[in-house]
Amino acid sequence: MALPVGADKAVAVRRMFDTIAPRYDLVNRVMTFGLDDRWRRRSIGALGLRKGSLVLDLATGTGDFCRLLSAAGHRPVGVDFSAGMLRAARTQAPLVQADILRLPVAEAGADGVTCGFALRNLVDLDLFFAELARVVRPEGRIALLEVAVPPNPLMRRGHAVYFGHVVPRIGGLLSDPGAYRYLPRSVAYLPEPSRLVTMLARAGFADATRLLLSGGITQLLVATRDRG
Repeated sequence: MALPVGADKAVAVRRMFDTIAPRYDLVNRVMTFGLDDRWRRRSIGALGLRKGSLVLDLATGTGDFCRLLSAAGHRPVGVDFSAGMLRAARTQAPLVQADILRLPVAEAGADGVTCGFALRNLVDLDLFFAELARVVRPEGRIALLEVAVPPNPLMRRGHAVYFGHVVPRIGGLLSDPGAYRYLPRSVAYLPEPSRLVTMLARAGFADATRLLLSGGITQLLVATRDRG
């Protein structure tokens, strides 16, 4: 079955996250063996922002990033278009329901942005990166987490089996089977790594860098907003 695109994709993704929200955290912890928390901490460290910085956490889900940002001394605001996810959120940070391709935020209104595992779910990455450039102040920072394909052939084969076959079974047992069959297939939406970095640079983040975490099963894109 072909993956949805355009408006159909946006509707399907919103519906899927509304459905899986109640057990989203549990499935994440189980299928990543708790590594997702470590990846988020690494991302916040990579921001390198001063305490008290206003950080938008986009596609915030249940607020994992927001909780860690608050613990690090920042002022997070979570944004997500899934009402179900926001209802299930476990954070004291302000939460906003909005499309992250059209943020209700003033130009240069944020010191930084985090985003966890949402790039492949967006309808238009170029538009998203342009929106990041609009809302992040000059010399502000972004840290974007996403799944990746390990460069090592042996690890890549093992990861393909786990991600393509084991994860859907875990998700099916603990949550919604269809959503977790979509997860490994959704990697096909992602551009090649070099193109991701180029897209960010073109949008206004000239120093964009891609880091591989945990042997390459996850990627972290970090960048500084150009001065102008």
